[in-house]
Amino acid sequence: QPAPSSLVPPAPASAPAAAAAAASASVSASASSSSSSSAVLAPVSIRATAVYWDLDIPTNAVIKERASFELLPPHPEVEMLRAQLTVKLRQHYQELCQQREGIEPPRDSFNRWLLERKAIDKGNDPLLPSDCDPVVSPSMFREVMNDIPIRLSRIKYREEARRLLFKYAESAKRMIESRNASPDIRKTVKWNVEDTFNWLRKEPSATKEDYMERLEHLRKQCGPHVAAVAKDSVEAICGKIYCISGEYVKRVREKHLAILCECNMSEELERPEVMDRLVYCYPSRLAYPTIPLPRVEMHFENDIACVRYKGEARKISRNYLSKLEQLYRYSCIDDPRFEKFLARVWCLLRRYQSMFGLGTHEGTGLQGALPVSVFETLNKQFGVTFECFASPLNCYFRQYCSAFPDTDGYFGSRGSFLTFSPVSGSFEANPPFGEELMDSMVTHMENLLGNSNEPLSFIVFVPEWRNPPTPALVRMEGSKFKRHQVLIPAYEHEYRSGAQHICKKEDIYYKAVHSTALIFLQNDAGFAKWEPVQERVQELMAAYKMAGKSSSSSSSSVAPGDKDQEQNRDQSSNTENL
Repeated sequence: QPAPSSLVPPAPASAPAAAAAAASASVSASASSSSSSSAVLAPVSIRATAVYWDLDIPTNAVIKERASFELLPPHPEVEMLRAQLTVKLRQHYQELCQQREGIEPPRDSFNRWLLERKAIDKGNDPLLPSDCDPVVSPSMFREVMNDIPIRLSRIKYREEARRLLFKYAESAKRMIESRNASPDIRKTVKWNVEDTFNWLRKEPSATKEDYMERLEHLRKQCGPHVAAVAKDSVEAICGKIYCISGEYVKRVREKHLAILCECNMSEELERPEVMDRLVYCYPSRLAYPTIPLPRVEMHFENDIACVRYKGEARKISRNYLSKLEQLYRYSCIDDPRFEKFLARVWCLLRRYQSMFGLGTHEGTGLQGALPVSVFETLNKQFGVTFECFASPLNCYFRQYCSAFPDTDGYFGSRGSFLTFSPVSGSFEANPPFGEELMDSMVTHMENLLGNSNEPLSFIVFVPEWRNPPTPALVRMEGSKFKRHQVLIPAYEHEYRSGAQHICKKEDIYYKAVHSTALIFLQNDAGFAKWEPVQERVQELMAAYKMAGKSSSSSSSSVAPGDKDQEQNRDQSSNTENL
């Protein structure tokens, strides 16, 4: 490895002094005016009143110089079509679950399907999958099967437990009678269901615990048979959704190429030679040149900015619009006068809304972030300057990896973590809680740690799911690179909401319903430089307590998505705590 002195220094903020002055002039102008038919001015510069980030911290992440991403540049027309088709795909998923299995889709299961698919997808769309192996998603299949024959909800009272038991028995019987089950399976399920009905009639005053014990017994007797008759149907649902997604990707691609053609641009690329050298990490760049973007307007409603294209408004708080402005100034190299800023903000907001979904709180748990005090301590005690899983909306540092290099690169993203290959640096990883994605993360980290002799450190935050245990957690606990592990108990720590860019201040923090495992993965040089000694770890735990005190007066909420996912894992094995 070359000595650190031979590294190319980090790229400075994209606009030099003159360009920065021009940008400052543009951001003080009215957001509703335009300098030309295709250009829009940046929003009015505003000072953030509540800051949940520190964009002045430089990176210590070193990478090998890499080629630009071969993704088409974002465009509002294309993003609008992609969003419409994603909504239709969600509707298809809901209809298939209702019509074939008589259930509602498990909450956030579509979002986790997107995450799981994109971890292995080789297609050319940044959001929708089209080239995956296997075709049937393990994530979607597992979550739908967990809700068959009914979704097992958490219960508090005796009558709720009785109704749940009755409904499960009734649904299991109806499913077996309506499917192509063998005579032996029909006989077994029917006998157990009738036995349950008889017990319910004979025991009208049973306790909640009695009902739950009986439900667990019924699930053990009937569950495998119900799963066997539902397997082919659920696999067909997963395959159908993937097939429709592939068709939608073709439509989006055709629209995008048509716009390129209108701009007299070719799909063919010139691929410049990539130098074999080490550099400090830099924002993702697109291989395709920028294209003219249409007019996008903006107005303010109190502290909320409404960014509008063709009547479709995306909202973001003034604070976070100011943050995007700062990130854009640091990272964007092709728009010094901020003429494309609003159009790119609209595409960014539209993309994340497509990924989150339209339901209240939907998807936001997958974008939860650590408290500010924890990030400050990670930086001070362990030299962390980089987030492996973030977005322009929830990042703390200005250097981070995110899901979408095409929309996010203008705001500092280094692209997907699974394609990001640092040789040194100190990193924080708080991945979306999808099992397949977390497992891919561990594989990538172990490869990176094994291939570098330079100081390399990953501090990983994952849910401590033990029922059943997640493969990612088991692998990290047994990894030769594990240096230390800490458990943070459930309800004693918090996350920042994935909707922090738009939610009320009192809703930014929420309690974690699960314990969190904090694991230090380091190679020898990383361990020598950022060793998790007791004093440093204690400082980190104290930062969690500080975060709880600072936000306890304004928030004690729990993220619904986290609750549901924890419950889905519980019900896949037992119902004791329901």
